[in-house]
Amino acid sequence: MDHILFSITTEHDPRWLLAAALICVLGLSTAMQLLGVAREQTGTRRRNTTMLAAFISGLAVFTTHFVALHGYQPGHEIRYAVWPTVGSFVLALGSFGLAAGIVMVRPNRLYRGLAALVALAGVSGMHFAGIAGLRLAGSIGWQPGLAALAIGGALTIAMVCGGLIYGPGLLRRVLTASGGALAIAFLHFTAMSGIVVTPRVQVDTALTVSGVVMTGVIVAMVAAIVGVTAFVGWMSWASQSGALRRLREAMDAMPDGMAYYDAEDRLVLWNQRYEELVPELSPALRVGVTFREIIELGLAQDIYSDARGRQAEWFQDRIESRQALTTTREQQLADGRWIRGSDRRTAAGGIVTVCTDITDLKNDARALAEARDVAESASSAKSQFLANMSHEIRTPLNGVIGVAQALAKTPLSAQQEEMLELIHSSGQTLQVLLSDILDLARVESGRLELASDVFHLGRAVREAAQLYETSAEAKGLQFFVEVAPEADRWITGDVVRVKQILTNLVSNAVKFTGTGFVSLTAAPGPERAGSPTLRFSIEDTGIGFDSDTRERLFSRFEQADGAITRRFGGSGLGLAISRQLAEMMGGDLDCESEPGGGSAFILTIPFNAAEAPAAAPGVVAQATGEEPATIRVLLADDHPVNRKVVEMILAQANVDLTSVENGAEAVQACRDGDFDIVLMDMQMPVMDGLTATREIRLNEAAMGLGRTPIVMLTANALAEHIASAEAAGADRHLAKPFDAAELLDLVATMPHAAAATLAA
Repeated sequence: MDHILFSITTEHDPRWLLAAALICVLGLSTAMQLLGVAREQTGTRRRNTTMLAAFISGLAVFTTHFVALHGYQPGHEIRYAVWPTVGSFVLALGSFGLAAGIVMVRPNRLYRGLAALVALAGVSGMHFAGIAGLRLAGSIGWQPGLAALAIGGALTIAMVCGGLIYGPGLLRRVLTASGGALAIAFLHFTAMSGIVVTPRVQVDTALTVSGVVMTGVIVAMVAAIVGVTAFVGWMSWASQSGALRRLREAMDAMPDGMAYYDAEDRLVLWNQRYEELVPELSPALRVGVTFREIIELGLAQDIYSDARGRQAEWFQDRIESRQALTTTREQQLADGRWIRGSDRRTAAGGIVTVCTDITDLKNDARALAEARDVAESASSAKSQFLANMSHEIRTPLNGVIGVAQALAKTPLSAQQEEMLELIHSSGQTLQVLLSDILDLARVESGRLELASDVFHLGRAVREAAQLYETSAEAKGLQFFVEVAPEADRWITGDVVRVKQILTNLVSNAVKFTGTGFVSLTAAPGPERAGSPTLRFSIEDTGIGFDSDTRERLFSRFEQADGAITRRFGGSGLGLAISRQLAEMMGGDLDCESEPGGGSAFILTIPFNAAEAPAAAPGVVAQATGEEPATIRVLLADDHPVNRKVVEMILAQANVDLTSVENGAEAVQACRDGDFDIVLMDMQMPVMDGLTATREIRLNEAAMGLGRTPIVMLTANALAEHIASAEAAGADRHLAKPFDAAELLDLVATMPHAAAATLAA
């Protein structure tokens, strides 16, 4: 250690040592900055920048070494052998070139440490080659221990600096460069303290240069280092300045206003759009103005419409929300414009504010809301129109069908029976068409709801097919119904809608088949998404259709072509409604066919198996052989035709019928008399059927009377009408036009069922 300190303090001029240290730190820092630039580049530019970094670092270390040697004072003139000096320069350049290549391959800690070792190994070779090129008063040798210490210590310092300290940023570059300078200094002074000079016996004939020449070379190298450093610094400044200019241009090109406030909420940077959004505040925008001052100015100029009358409260809320950075605010200005502002905090604690003019969005939203209200009003009007038309059409249709059914029970000639059958079939056709139109309207409006009841699938399939078995036999068709044992069980679903789809498909098959067969099969289908399905197949040997027809067959009011419409009739609504019902159930409806080769319609719905429901208690029956008791019936209907139809149908049974024209009369009749069943119209003058039903139920509760069965016998057939009737207290809902047999069955069974329930 004494030798090292002696070498530093006595044998070297400190001014040269300080210059050497500055050159080393400056050159290595510049080289590391160039390496950082090179990592962002590609191709030839990356290679050239890496080579420049290697050259600058090698040149800096070589210059550092010989500047330090210039400060060495052995007591006599020093000359420099040319070829050893040139060799030391080559060693420096080569080692730093290899080190730069290693860092560029993979800049992690391992590779950085390896690069530092390679560089210091080259520096060590440069040092000892350069010392060997000195021409002193004798031959130069080294003490092995100090030489080994110099190399080992320098390598250790370099590896620590390269592996642990080196990284992005000016501070890391300077620290790494300083560590490199320290490693080189340790190598130099430790090795110089171990020099042993032996008097020379022979005359040295090697080519040498004087210290003056070497000084000129060093000055040129220092100038090159300073020039490159200045150039790199200028390029870095120009790059940052260009990046800032491009950033400002990008900000000004943004459609939204943007501003940056520092950690103390002072304005630092903003774009042109930020000024344009609130031109009243534009004169106040300057670097250093606080957000609080901007808001206070806006309040003073009455810019914020929702702050009027509560400025202090509004101001406090605005400042707190900005500090919390929790919400995006929408602010209406005094001129009617809307501004949306959002604040985001940066890593340095500043706030980026983005403002957007959403006036057009607000206007569009208001227009959409108005359009929605108009559409909802139109939809409501359409629904009301459909309900009214349904009521008005069903009322006379009920008279047509009801009178035809009553007339069928009287003696008729063959011609009269034929005419009556035409009336009845035409009425049924109108009823089906009316139901299809209402179903389609409910599906489109989203108001059609599916029930979820337990029913026996096999029974429902057979009942749906049985309706058209007679028609098929009349045309000479073979008619098959097959239900697989796995499907002949209880399931959960909407039995009414399932039967509606099946009857529609079977009806079409019978209608469009002249010869051959019609078949309906029900069986388990393939699983979908891991859930079981049911597959219904309706096949026929009818006229069929081509692929073009298949694409439009499920559209509304569509059949195969105009000729079919004229020949077979129909509205073309059935298949459209059936497919929509299938999709509502979570399934689908598709078909396969070819002209003249028959058709196959395939319905697939989810298979929700269920347990059989418990058996319902039996109805008390009349004793065999006894005369059935007279049933007292109250009919409330304002339409004389409907009253007459009911009277004609119930004349076939043992019924004591009392008729009234409105709900008020019905309530009074129930208070004055005792009835077994009430048939109540829903839409009547003075008092409607729903109000009358509620009054009857209240009277029963107040007087402690038993519950009289009430059937809503009405042309109001929509789902909401049924729900309203149930809520009012009605027991059943029978839509007009109704089947005479169904009405007779209700009148005959409901009073006995009510009596059985009361007795239980």
